Amino acid sequence: MTIESKYEIIIYWSEADQSFIAEVPELAGCAADGKSYAEALKNAETVISEWLETALELGRTIPKPKGKLMFA
Repeated sequence: MTIESKYEIIIYWSEADQSFIAEVPELAGCAADGKSYAEALKNAETVISEWLETALELGRTIPKPKGKLMFA
């Protein structure tokens, strides 16, 4: 099952991991990595879909995407 995602993804380089990290702040614990920016994004999209599928299967509440989050 593929679920379209509209959640914000934050991607940054991690020197410690020597890879790009893609975090999805609105979905607790949802993150992925990759050797390139594009790979991290692709992996994040996969993990988001899996996160949402699992939440549905477990009957958990799925947060509505808020779009761009603002940090001061």
